[in-house]
Amino acid sequence: MLFQIAAPPQDELTFIELIMKGGVVMIPILLLSVAAIYITVERFLFLRSTINRDNNFISKVTRALSSGNIAEARRYAEDENSSTGRIISAGIDSVGRPMREIESLMESATNIEVAQMERNTGYLGIIAGVAPMLGFIGTIVGIIHIFYNISLTDNISIGTIAGGLYEKMITSGTGLGVGIIAYIAYHMLQLRISRFTLQIQKDVFDFLRSLQVPAK
Repeated sequence: MLFQIAAPPQDELTFIELIMKGGVVMIPILLLSVAAIYITVERFLFLRSTINRDNNFISKVTRALSSGNIAEARRYAEDENSSTGRIISAGIDSVGRPMREIESLMESATNIEVAQMERNTGYLGIIAGVAPMLGFIGTIVGIIHIFYNISLTDNISIGTIAGGLYEKMITSGTGLGVGIIAYIAYHMLQLRISRFTLQIQKDVFDFLRSLQVPAK
C-alpha cells in the first residue's frame, strides 16, 4: 500500500499584499507609475485631437490658392481644428510677403505645435530611468538589512535568507516594470510626433508650391 504525503498548504499572497511587502521604496515607485500612466494617457488623447485632420484639407486649400481665392483658403484653415490647420493658417495670413518670410513664419508655427505635442513627454524619459534605479536601491537596502540580521542572530538558514530576499526583489521587479512602461510610452509618443513632422513638411511644401505664379 502506497502512502502519499500531502504537501503542506501554501500561503498565497494577493497582488496588494505582495506590493506591500516591498517596503517604503514602493511608495515613490508607485507614485511614478501613476505619473507615467497619467502623462501617457493625456498626451495620447491630446495628439489624437490635434494631429488628425481632414484628408482633403490640403487639396482644398491648394486649389483655392491656385485659383487666387485666398478668402476661401482662409475659411478652410479656420474650420480645420488641428495643428495642420493652424500652421497653414499662419501661412495664409502671410500671403503677399516674400516667399522666404512665409517659409520662416510657417516653420516657427510648426515648431510651436511640435513643442506643444512634446510637452511633459520628457518626464516619461526621467521615469524610465529613475524607477528601475529606485527598485534596485530598495533591493540592495533590503539585502543589507538581511545580512545585518544574520550577523546578529548567526542564523544563516536558506529559509531566513530566501524569505527576506524575495520580498526585497519585489522593488526591483516593480521598478523595472514601471520603467519599461514609461520607456515604451515615451518612444511611441515620439514616433507619432515624428510622423506628424514628416506629414506637415509635405503639406507645407504643397502649400508653398500652390503660391508660385505659373510660368507664362
